[in-house]
Amino acid sequence: MTYDSPSIRDLSELDSLLSEPTRTAIRSIAQLDGDVLILGAGGKMGPSLARMLRVASQSSGLEHKITAVSRFSNSEVQEQLESSGIRTIASDLLDEGSVTRLPDSANIVLMTGSKFGTQQDASHTWAMNVLLPAAVCQRFQESRILAFSTGNVYPFVAANSGGSIESDPLDPVGEYGMSAVGRERILEYHARQNNTLMAIVRLNYAVEMRYGVLVDLARKVLAGDPIDISMGYANVIWQGDANAMALSAFANASAEPFIINVAGDEIFSVVEVCERFGEIFDKPVTFTGTANKFALLNDAQQAAERYGSTRVKLDCLVRWTADWLQRDMPTWQKPTHFEVRDGRF
Repeated sequence: MTYDSPSIRDLSELDSLLSEPTRTAIRSIAQLDGDVLILGAGGKMGPSLARMLRVASQSSGLEHKITAVSRFSNSEVQEQLESSGIRTIASDLLDEGSVTRLPDSANIVLMTGSKFGTQQDASHTWAMNVLLPAAVCQRFQESRILAFSTGNVYPFVAANSGGSIESDPLDPVGEYGMSAVGRERILEYHARQNNTLMAIVRLNYAVEMRYGVLVDLARKVLAGDPIDISMGYANVIWQGDANAMALSAFANASAEPFIINVAGDEIFSVVEVCERFGEIFDKPVTFTGTANKFALLNDAQQAAERYGSTRVKLDCLVRWTADWLQRDMPTWQKPTHFEVRDGRF
């Protein structure tokens, strides 16, 4: 299959595409010495990133030992990773002593985090997003760390601005965004104190066929539900491209943490994308609210210049998503709530 194909055939083809590294990602992984430990590997992005890392390692001829750590509440995910040649460890990393018991590893991918449920239990969000990264940094002071952050550290910006860039002041909306800034500050502190090589990826809206902003919008159009357009604009990135860019950033890790936005290269109008879904589904589209011209948007120009442009563009993502839903293929019941403007998740 190519990236301009009209559809993704099935789950097997989807997983294969999501795990296909770019040449830049392969070169980055080829520079790594030693094993790789992925913390929080059981989430939406973790399994495909682990498999991509495995493929990139094999392509470089180095065969890094890769270990994925998660609670693995879904045993099927753990079994699939094991069958792909990835060692797994089932662990709740917030449990006392869990981080100290992890095996030594020269390279760490930190994917742990909490967003949804912050309004109900903010303390858990802060523990996951700040306390746990601090423990990881203390345990792996001499390791190279690739840490995932979020575009929620930025304020809303005008749709015609191109999005927030890495040097912009951090001014998050809501407590989740505040905790994400806290995570970054803790990471920066430990990197500088211990000369830990570190890269921080600010990710904004990864999507694939089973979840994401486009799936949320398309499902509402298909069901004939009114669509809240309070968040009038967004940019999304194919999860396979997000994984590849993140892994590419491993090579840029430094003791003065390297920070980079990973996001789609096209800012789109929610109204226009929903109307496009309406055309494909031959369904009328109704909207509620007023499209605000300020939104959570990331400018990923630096990532494109360093690692290459995204392989899957917005129009292709829209077509793939529509086709997937029309065939009633599997999706996850994990709405993004990207339309939330008060930061309460």
